[in-house]
Amino acid sequence: MSFYILTILILALAMDAEPPRKSTEVSDSVVLFNFNTADETSWQVVNDGVMGGRSQGYVAIDDGALRFTGTLVTRGGGFTSVRADRGFDLKDYEGLELRVRGSGRTFEVEVGDGTRLRGRTVSRRAPFQPTDEWTLVQVPFSALRATVFGQPVSAPSIDLSSVKRFGLYILDGIDGPFRLEVDEIRAYRASTD
Repeated sequence: MSFYILTILILALAMDAEPPRKSTEVSDSVVLFNFNTADETSWQVVNDGVMGGRSQGYVAIDDGALRFTGTLVTRGGGFTSVRADRGFDLKDYEGLELRVRGSGRTFEVEVGDGTRLRGRTVSRRAPFQPTDEWTLVQVPFSALRATVFGQPVSAPSIDLSSVKRFGLYILDGIDGPFRLEVDEIRAYRASTD
């Protein structure tokens, strides 16, 4: 009889407990994009046609992931990208963590604060290479390099308190098809272990 009473007590306690919730913030990281809401569908493709190139990139967001696919053509501009304008204050964070999988080619992540140099927007990017399996890739903000139209420039440090844009690029110098899937993008803090 006591077994039945214990079972009823456990069930009653379980029913009273709050159900687990998916949190967008944890102690050492914060979710920036998880591709599950309508406001995260604002990623736009920018192909190298703006420079006379013939690369083609496409973006789709479905099943909670961003899919960036297409074909890179190195003759001409030699790049394609997807970008989203969205503001964040990331001054308390050390870098980005992306959960990705892809075709094994090298991609770059961009973080922009709107800095302009000689009338041109400064791009701050760092490379990462996804595998065929879902993996977590960390890109420290210290790895971001400043460029204008792909050429390195000397620019002020990025203002992480005023991030305005994120982007994903492919410009690895290899002709042919590519595929990148992104499940989530987080900002992470340095480990205190």
